[in-house]
Amino acid sequence: MITPVYKKILLKLSGESLMGGQSYGINAQVAESYASQIKEVADSGVRVAIVIGGGNIFRGLSGTKRGFDRVKGDQMGMLATVINSLALQSALESIGGKVRVMTSVGMAPIGEIYSPAKAQEAQEQGYVVIIAGGTGNPFFTTDTASALRGVETGAELLLKGTRVDGIYTADPEKDPSAIKLPELTFDEVYSRGLKIMDLTAFTLCKENNLPIYVFDMDTEGNLAKVLSGHHIGTIVKNN
Repeated sequence: MITPVYKKILLKLSGESLMGGQSYGINAQVAESYASQIKEVADSGVRVAIVIGGGNIFRGLSGTKRGFDRVKGDQMGMLATVINSLALQSALESIGGKVRVMTSVGMAPIGEIYSPAKAQEAQEQGYVVIIAGGTGNPFFTTDTASALRGVETGAELLLKGTRVDGIYTADPEKDPSAIKLPELTFDEVYSRGLKIMDLTAFTLCKENNLPIYVFDMDTEGNLAKVLSGHHIGTIVKNN
């Protein structure tokens, strides 16, 4: 059992991360790994809310390049996030986790309609709350949804789980000379032009004093390390 230094978090997962080594869809082993890490921290008393992207199934913006109307494309992307949320719910429940899926638009009986009050009540009862459907509106990313839901539910930290172990001066997968930056302010991210989350999400976090922690979620046990206070990624916060 870990001793967490953060008690309430919003975990943002990308849809692409669920693919693992596949080119499309959901990799069961990745979903199981994520579920195991999430259950570990939830069992230690951390209140967890999760937002998942849908890029492994459909991305609205790329859909417009294939002839889809942007609004319809984004709505299809929202449905993709629901599929991913149900997959993670299933993986968590299979190992004994307590999970509730809430959706930004009405979708009973798949999930109950999201409200900040219901989400926080469920968290206090020990449930992991997965919030699907993005913001419920087109033209907004799931990064923005994660920032919004983090602020609404009173999270102390927004965790962005990726396949990279933090923020670098350049893409470390393309530039071997890239240097890891262990700590940044929101203003430094702006001035350096670093592309970590979209501008709307960053502004929401900055204005509401919600720190962002970028870390490698694909390494088993890293989520527990972050919440135990180990500095293994990059934190972005106000001065």
